[in-house]
Amino acid sequence: MIQVYCGDGKGKTTAAIGQAIRAAGRGKRVLMARFLKTEDSGEVKILHQISGLELLVCEKSFGFYRFMSEEQKREAESYYQDLFEHASLRAEKEGWDMLVLDEIMAACQYGLVLEQRLVAFLDACPKELEVVMTGRNPSEEILRRADYVTEMVKRKHPYDRGISARRGIEY
Repeated sequence: MIQVYCGDGKGKTTAAIGQAIRAAGRGKRVLMARFLKTEDSGEVKILHQISGLELLVCEKSFGFYRFMSEEQKREAESYYQDLFEHASLRAEKEGWDMLVLDEIMAACQYGLVLEQRLVAFLDACPKELEVVMTGRNPSEEILRRADYVTEMVKRKHPYDRGISARRGIEY
């Protein structure tokens, strides 16, 4: 089935990681790819230690999209499209039970991953593969294909009071 965790609230990645840990805890093989994130996040270290879960390492960080130069955007587009193709091909060919695509919605919205490629993958992926995707504002094409859609809604957040992201809480 296809799961989507979306919305402007905190917890999308946290929910996807919880799903991945649950699957790995039951002996399922989980492949996870992260888009538009750095490796400097608290979950990265521990995810590498979970048996049955493989986190594809982001070998390059481009920072926030809005601060990228046009050249960086082109480089990021190539990098993230390759990451998606690599992860989706491995998920199809290697018998993984779950594929987590963290922040894939933003990657599609910025044109860093071609949404039509994501949609084609979702339409053709093995029925036994659980696909978990996160990010704000999924398209109608994605929502139509999803079996689960959970929306995190921000009611209140420390950012609104000027409090920066905290190590071990937000990253």
